[in-house]
Amino acid sequence: MESVNKLNTAADEASVAIIGMSCRFPEASDIETFWQNLKQARECISFFSDEELTASGTPPYFLKMREYVRAKAIIPESDMFDASFFGFNPGDAEMTDIQHRIFLECAWEVLESAGYDPAAYKGLIGLYAGAGINTYFLNNIYPNLGLVGGSADAYQVMLSNDRAFLPTMISYKLNLRGPSLNVQTACSTSLVAVHLACQSLLNGECDMAMAGGVSAGSPPKEGYVYEEGMILSPDGHCRAFDAKAGGTVPGNGCGIVLLKRLPEALTHGDYIYAVIRGSAVNNDGSLKVGYTAPGVTGQRDVIAEAQAIADIPPDTITYVETHGTGTVLGDPIEIQALTEAFHTGTEKKKFCAIGSVKTNIGHLDAAAGVASLIKTALVIKHGMIPPSLHFEAPNPKIAFENSPFYVNTELSEWNTGDMPRRAGVSSFGIGGTNAHMILEEWPAAVRAPRTETDKSWHLVLLSAKTESALNKMTVNLADHLKSHPEIQLADVAYTLQAGRKGFDYRGMALCQNITDAETVFRNMNPRRVLTSFRESQDRSVAFMFSGQGSQYVNMGRGLYQIEPAFREQVDLCSELLRPHLGYDLRLVLYPPGTSPDSQPSDDISRTAVAQPALFVIEYALARLLMEWGIHPKAMIGHSIGEYVAACIAGVFSLEDALSLVAARGQMVQELPGGAMTALPLPEKDIIPLLGSTLSLAAVNAPCFCVVSGSVTDIEQLENQLAPQGIEYRRLHTSHAFHSEMMDPVMGKFTELVGNLRLNRPQIPYISNLTGTWITEEQATDPAYWAKHLRETVRFSDGVKELLRDPGRILLEVGPGRTLSTLAMRQTDRTTEQIILNSLRHPRDQQSDEAFILTTLGRLWLAGVSADWNKFHAREQRYRVPLPTYPFERKRYWAETGDRKPKTGTGPETQSRIPSSESQQNDISEKKSPSQHSGPNLANAYVAPRNETEQILTEIFRELLGVGKVGIYDSFFELGGHSLLATRVASRLREKFRMELSLSDLFEEPTVAGLAGHIKNIHMTLQKLQAPPDPKTGNRTEGEL
Repeated sequence: MESVNKLNTAADEASVAIIGMSCRFPEASDIETFWQNLKQARECISFFSDEELTASGTPPYFLKMREYVRAKAIIPESDMFDASFFGFNPGDAEMTDIQHRIFLECAWEVLESAGYDPAAYKGLIGLYAGAGINTYFLNNIYPNLGLVGGSADAYQVMLSNDRAFLPTMISYKLNLRGPSLNVQTACSTSLVAVHLACQSLLNGECDMAMAGGVSAGSPPKEGYVYEEGMILSPDGHCRAFDAKAGGTVPGNGCGIVLLKRLPEALTHGDYIYAVIRGSAVNNDGSLKVGYTAPGVTGQRDVIAEAQAIADIPPDTITYVETHGTGTVLGDPIEIQALTEAFHTGTEKKKFCAIGSVKTNIGHLDAAAGVASLIKTALVIKHGMIPPSLHFEAPNPKIAFENSPFYVNTELSEWNTGDMPRRAGVSSFGIGGTNAHMILEEWPAAVRAPRTETDKSWHLVLLSAKTESALNKMTVNLADHLKSHPEIQLADVAYTLQAGRKGFDYRGMALCQNITDAETVFRNMNPRRVLTSFRESQDRSVAFMFSGQGSQYVNMGRGLYQIEPAFREQVDLCSELLRPHLGYDLRLVLYPPGTSPDSQPSDDISRTAVAQPALFVIEYALARLLMEWGIHPKAMIGHSIGEYVAACIAGVFSLEDALSLVAARGQMVQELPGGAMTALPLPEKDIIPLLGSTLSLAAVNAPCFCVVSGSVTDIEQLENQLAPQGIEYRRLHTSHAFHSEMMDPVMGKFTELVGNLRLNRPQIPYISNLTGTWITEEQATDPAYWAKHLRETVRFSDGVKELLRDPGRILLEVGPGRTLSTLAMRQTDRTTEQIILNSLRHPRDQQSDEAFILTTLGRLWLAGVSADWNKFHAREQRYRVPLPTYPFERKRYWAETGDRKPKTGTGPETQSRIPSSESQQNDISEKKSPSQHSGPNLANAYVAPRNETEQILTEIFRELLGVGKVGIYDSFFELGGHSLLATRVASRLREKFRMELSLSDLFEEPTVAGLAGHIKNIHMTLQKLQAPPDPKTGNRTEGEL
């Protein structure tokens, strides 16, 4: 017998993990609700009144029939869809089969539930799926086909409704690049789809695979006619294996599982619901009484084959989720087949529980098999077997007493001792295609051990496409954390960072534990939860490296303690500096017996110590940020900070940079002392004050400069300014940097740099000497670096140059906020230009860890993409199931018959476009049966300004199905696509009687652009058709 802690390597290599699940089942829109319904023994069958059925279009003669059963298992809001989220225009959304829509939303949810963003995932994701009969097309679209305009529209109707296009449409919308296959085997469709997905994974065709099925129709509320001997129940209840069983109940639903090869799921820290150890598919052939009848032989063989493939003895399988339709013929055959399959390996009696989810939610047709699979995975995960409903006495044709099986009729603990929980799942299709799977528990005890983190703070990120969705997401997360206090906040943060797509509306909070996070998001404390709206973009970051004077003892000590990447760089630099300094710099940076809040020491104020200390901390901080995926697209350094920029850019090797910085500091240290004072004056006002002995050391901001010189001369200047009311601030420096007092070391320093190898910069950065971009000639010239020590630091000009890019974010990489403050003083800076610092000022109350995480979060809020997998690369974190995206659905429903079209209704979004507009009510409803609000657009609405623009907006409205179109709204952002563009081009040619092509619309996708293009064509045509000039007889230019 196999213990849960013993791994079978060969079996594991051939096993597939279920790492994500999503569903829309009757009375359950998510997995958690579905599980609660199962535990509570809820029957989720709806029974309808005659009024409800009449309103749904049920003919009166059905209601008069004694055999008409007013029951069905329905899913809530099957007519609702978040079209804007997936880029559908309202017209296409209304035209699309509701099965496609439901499956698309569930596909997104299953990826999120597993913690994966398909756009960021580098592997191949496959999709195996099937759908039921499209009654929405038959009852709602087909009666209105006469309203379809042109072949392009008819083609779109086919693409949007034929179930053959379901998987490929999903793959297109979600950018899934693995195999995408339509599966159709009637009732066993979705379990066969899971089998095929497993084979695809094991064959190496994809790295993850989604599999499932959907069945939903129109009208949602409808009954059925009972016929004795057929599959449907006479009273709307499914009594699987019971003496009173008479059939099943039709239902609607959708279920999807996300699968991955087990070894990789373990490596990647995926949440594992259960492991598929083996699966098999076959067909009954003709070994049965009829085509639609079940067959013992086929079912027995497929079960035995699955057990053999899994290499699992049948007596270790203690639960089977049966097909369990509750039919007089089907139930006895299924138990006989199971018994024969199990008897090949055991004669034990009544040790294996069985159940049927159809007693809870009816028969979901193409989604039936995956519903059984999802139930079984939950049973394995929770170790509890829910009751199979309506079982009182066994069907007399079933010999349970001689079988391994008993029907589980109450919520039962599933204890298997030292054995893993194992279960079988069956799904049999009309026509004879059978599927069976063997599932096994994967105990947490055999997972890679979670890293016990020293981190006190965790960055929790949320994002959505609308503000209201973000608010709902925040509430959902708070509720989930309250219900699951056992999960680790570090895993929650990791899942949200690495496993969710970043949308425009964003929120972040820094939290310490689950309770803290639940409280923070529940109360939405503005001091703890930061939010922003940014158009999706990967904004560039410029690093700003601080200069001397910002250093302090224990700068970065908190990071040194908890961030290995930072510590490794500090250690490396300290060892490389040891022969140059003669001591271990770490003893100065982090003196034993001190804390991060210790007061400054005299040692670190000395130039010979301060400059290498600043370089090391700034270099380590830059490398840490770069490991996290924050790479500078530009840099600037202040004085000694430029050496860090040059080293990061590759001008110096790290070894050479450190030796140079150490020598520079020692050379300056040996010079006579001096002083520096900061003045709130512009450069032009300071130059006359300098005389022959003072130097302009730095222009840090338009009205903030630094003067350098001897102590005596600086004191004289300060005494001269004081009576004038001009404030000054003496800087804490030992020498007069960037002044003539540096002249004695210029030659020696030039010689020293000349002995080093200097390289062309690989990352652009700003020169302190010129205030603009460094050139290769400057960076590789030893004389430049000598002048850099002596001449004025033109930091203000450099920042001004960086701010020319309005989207660039400036990030101070060094202790404190000196450069950030200076950059904020730029008069040309706009409020949109973000400036941040990454290491706390010594007086800041936050820890180093909290401070840099807050900065990282602010960068993300601003649209900077971090590499969250690298952020967590040095620790073992797990993805955990969390609430998925709160779709903001609206009603998209093509009404049947001659009923008046209904306008889309649903939750309010942040869209600026209302659902209708009175001045445009003359648009023909025939071509646009419903007018809906459009998607969220960044640009403001601008109304048509002339007749041409008015005509174009009406064409856009009509074909896109939106209520209002601004002249700068993009056709494609409104939900347009190539097929719809074909119709637009055709309408334009018809309306304006001129040649307009598809490429014209692609080049000018707005009303304003198209109107301008039409005007240009019209003017050209007028010029070509103009008569010759009567005075000259000449033809006009361009006339042939």
